[in-house]
Amino acid sequence: MEDLALVLAGGGVAGIAWELGFLLGVQDESEHVARALLDSTHLVGTSAGATVAAQISSGVGLSDLFHTQLAAETTEIDPGVDLEQLMAVFAEGLGDEDASPGERLRRIGAAALRATTVSEETRRAVIESRLPSHEWPERALSITAIDASTGELVVFQQGHGVSLVDAVAASCAVPGIWPPVTIDGRKFMDGGVESAANAFLAGVCGRVVVLVPAPEPGPYLLGGSLLTEITSMTGSDVLPVFADAAAVGAFGTNPLAPSTRAPAALAGRDQGRRAAAQLGEFLGVVP
Repeated sequence: MEDLALVLAGGGVAGIAWELGFLLGVQDESEHVARALLDSTHLVGTSAGATVAAQISSGVGLSDLFHTQLAAETTEIDPGVDLEQLMAVFAEGLGDEDASPGERLRRIGAAALRATTVSEETRRAVIESRLPSHEWPERALSITAIDASTGELVVFQQGHGVSLVDAVAASCAVPGIWPPVTIDGRKFMDGGVESAANAFLAGVCGRVVVLVPAPEPGPYLLGGSLLTEITSMTGSDVLPVFADAAAVGAFGTNPLAPSTRAPAALAGRDQGRRAAAQLGEFLGVVP
């Protein structure tokens, strides 16, 4: 089989739960299809997807990861904010229609740096507890973040001298909600600010599966959509999987809230079971 990439998009705490549930649902129907996804040549994780990419490459089974999402007790923190507050931060970047994409990202970064949040240490402890292993896996794993000062997209990988925990924390640092993460004196924010998945990073692979915990077309807060990004990847055969109506309902109005974990995980598992046959056909894997 040609190289396969599994791209895991952002979507808050609910997105983590949905992606894990979806993969377990695929496994419920076909061990072979699930194994093909889990053994993908390349993993690309953005924001929530960075957490999931690190989790599924840790050696811990999907069932154990899934049941963590159902547990009543959690180390996740309720940010005490909603999407309206998040949109207010992004509005700073959208205010000037003539501003370049880089300028918009720098404005959002400036807002993120000014925001009052929990400490970096408190937030890092949450990320540490999410990850079964704090070591980079021996495989191609790319985790995205954005330099809050320059607006530059940065891709963390093994061998870059950045710990896995810090890379995931940076990718999950939603501006205005969680603190930017300090790495080598630079401040980083959520890798999904401009693109929820950064799927183009998987363009080196012949086949790409993109899991998106959002309704189609996966609209971006700064304009455009994931579907548009995917259709531009002409060198790869790409299968995007968007959250269905039941899953979107399970996410509720605030996918950052820890209370969304169980309903999102269950909805993801149901959707994964239904999608297993389509994935098997796309991958050329016999169930």
